[in-house]
Amino acid sequence: MKIKEGFIKRQVGERAVVVPIGEAAKSFHGMINLNETGGELWELLKEETDKEQMLKAMLEMYEIEPAQAQKSRDAFLEKLREAGVLEE
Repeated sequence: MKIKEGFIKRQVGERAVVVPIGEAAKSFHGMINLNETGGELWELLKEETDKEQMLKAMLEMYEIEPAQAQKSRDAFLEKLREAGVLEE
């Protein structure tokens, strides 16, 4: 899975946000706010990746239990699916 073409992450002050560009801007109106973890996962999703690679990266970046990392990862992926920005 990876991020669809036409979506980029930008820093707005202290916050990372995702905005549509080009053709994507015609159908997606708004932006997605990302916390620190979401910003890191977004970077992984710029290239083809899978859920296990994402989990491994989260466990390396943060002191977190695997079950909590899976829950956070899955919630993030669901947010991206709902927004229509994830290519699976």
